Amino acid sequence: MDWITATISLTGYLITLALIPHILLQKKRHPVSTVSWILSILLLPGLGGIIYLFFGINRVQRRSRSKERANQSLAPKLPQIIQNQLLSNDEYLVLNQNLMRLAQNIAHTVPTYGNSIELLTDTNRTLGLIKQAILNAQHSLHLEYYIWQPDQSGTMLRDLLIEKAKAGVEVRFLYDGFGSMNLRNHFFKPMIAAGIQVAPFLPGASIRERWSINLRNHRKIVIVDGNVAFTGGMNIGDEYLGLHQNLGFWRDTHLKIEGPETLQLQQVFAEDWFFATGEALTHSQYFPHPETDGNVTAQTLCSGPEKNADVFLTLMFAAINEARESLLLTTSYFVPPESLTTALESAARRGVHVRLLVSGKSANPSTVHAGRSYYDSLLDAGVEIYEYNKGILHSKTLTIDGCWSLVGTANFDSRSLILNFEVGLAIYDRKFAQRLRETCEQDLLDAIRITEAEWDQRSRLVILKQNIYRLFAPVM
Repeated sequence: MDWITATISLTGYLITLALIPHILLQKKRHPVSTVSWILSILLLPGLGGIIYLFFGINRVQRRSRSKERANQSLAPKLPQIIQNQLLSNDEYLVLNQNLMRLAQNIAHTVPTYGNSIELLTDTNRTLGLIKQAILNAQHSLHLEYYIWQPDQSGTMLRDLLIEKAKAGVEVRFLYDGFGSMNLRNHFFKPMIAAGIQVAPFLPGASIRERWSINLRNHRKIVIVDGNVAFTGGMNIGDEYLGLHQNLGFWRDTHLKIEGPETLQLQQVFAEDWFFATGEALTHSQYFPHPETDGNVTAQTLCSGPEKNADVFLTLMFAAINEARESLLLTTSYFVPPESLTTALESAARRGVHVRLLVSGKSANPSTVHAGRSYYDSLLDAGVEIYEYNKGILHSKTLTIDGCWSLVGTANFDSRSLILNFEVGLAIYDRKFAQRLRETCEQDLLDAIRITEAEWDQRSRLVILKQNIYRLFAPVM
């Protein structure tokens, strides 16, 4: 029996090693990820190969080409939505002008003027505003979520959608099959019976593909009648209201948008819906002429593996390098690509006041340990690091020099910045940037500042654990 066991082990190991050429052929754009997967296979014989087969194989490339074809097919059918374009460039600061041009070239959207954008920092209030907007819907409701839990909050909102569908409102519900894995047929049955159209973003041709974590739609979007929209970090579930016993208080940042930017978010939904279902949402009622009650200039950004550029990675890198006075970043997952780490350090060394607020507690503790391995060089460069300890910090925001802001769904990690389908708004407005900075500074009062002297006192065992987790950072 010993020789049988040895033969099976050797065969498994050889098959696992045979995956390495496959990795080298598939992973071209981000070599750090390639190294991480090879290390996983070598250090975890057998198990590493199995993990790679499920989570590492680049099905993204094939599926992303399909998504891009879907976008191109839908684009000619969509109404012309480029309305209320920005004012003359002379009206904007140089920093904003530079980032506008970059965002336009990589995200292929235009900045628009005349938006009303409300910053939402209380999750219970956010849910209340979404609920009220749904109640006010007249003809269409489009919802797209990474996580939607079938708990009290999720069921309450579902029943409200059912009520509106029975009243004649068109309701479309798009969910991510991995993030919303707790949703079952019994949850969808009354929705479908009421006439709600329900679809997973990526049905998948097989169980393996359906569960691939490399093909996740991390977006959170609600669009009501084409003229009110919500997006940001908050999913739907009791834990996001601070009702989860183990997770406790939940701090998130969301946006309520009225004005022309709702049409750009509607287009993001329309492209995702067309990819998932084949239905083209091109009727003019979904893209009404926007009312312009506000005076905020903003631009919708969406990223995904079908894009030719890593939209959020590129934009964040540029924004950090454009900073001259101050930079305040909040993120729930801090496992940055090396380029962004270097950009933060460079900003601090040239005199920019760089503050980083991360969550000291997470539903995924491995990311906390991996993120902490980056602290040494950041602290040495002069970056101020704070760990939020009131509860879970789930916000994803960045504000530069008190005039440019980014709020959305993308975390400061490789998976969000390179692989996931994400969405967010770049906001070119001093008053909004000031409000965002003030809320973040309030959060700093509920955080512990990490000092270089205290950090150097870590035990060697803690340092070893953090550095081991860091090896796998690019694939977390």
